[in-house]
Amino acid sequence: MTVAHDVIDPERVQRIRESAYRIRQYAITQAELQGQGYIGQALDLADILAVLYADQLVLNPHDVADPERDRCFMSMGHYGLALYAALVEAKFLPEEELQTYAADDSRLPMSAMAVYTPGVEISGGSLGHGLPIALGAAMALARKGGSQIVVNLLSDGELDEGSTWEAAKVAGDLKLKNIVAVVDVNGQQADGSTRPGELLDGSATARRFEAFGWTAHDVDGHDIEALIRALETARAAEDGRPHVLVCRTVMGKGVPMLENRDKLHFMRVDEEEWVQVKKQLKEGFGNGQ
Repeated sequence: MTVAHDVIDPERVQRIRESAYRIRQYAITQAELQGQGYIGQALDLADILAVLYADQLVLNPHDVADPERDRCFMSMGHYGLALYAALVEAKFLPEEELQTYAADDSRLPMSAMAVYTPGVEISGGSLGHGLPIALGAAMALARKGGSQIVVNLLSDGELDEGSTWEAAKVAGDLKLKNIVAVVDVNGQQADGSTRPGELLDGSATARRFEAFGWTAHDVDGHDIEALIRALETARAAEDGRPHVLVCRTVMGKGVPMLENRDKLHFMRVDEEEWVQVKKQLKEGFGNGQ
């Protein structure tokens, strides 16, 4: 589906771009503490999270249970360091708490869990649960007549799970217009690539959702203006259908030395490499990348 090309204020785009840069910085800060982690995913999701948490979602960091809030469910719990970075941007967490990432008794475990962290809506990690939970929340909110939306962030690997497609079918059948799925299509899973002919083919994601009654948006996951337009179109749509953003992203985005690594699902970065990682991130931001 194509979306309107209304002019978006450049200052607004720049503000979100700066937020995405800080999310990447915060993610690197956490990962450096452990020397390893799901770094590629955190960097590739930063632009999407910045658009959501710095621009699109209606949230209340002073009341995490505010019934009027939008819901954002990240079902891939291993992206936790990306979500914590976004929650710092949204003022749910203080920046200094990032120094406790994955430490004993920290509120920031490696896999994000709602029981520990303010602003985390669901405990992720067991893939395939996010969309069913989002479906239930969207059904409840729709019955109450609220204007809130439920956003579910999914990985392309999570689309291997049958429960995801069962929830997609029900959402389409019920015409739940208040649910938006955002799929991070970075082309990799734990066991390899999602290119056609390898594992499950990720190239047909939009068509599969459309077959279940969804409206699909094919989006560059690093194009802030395109993300804004797609999310605003989804929220305002009157087609009586759930919407999905199929976001094409690059693992390790913003740090060329990490973008070019062969194995990116869970990566180790040597101690002497972190200086170069941070240098490349800063240079890329300065060059407008």
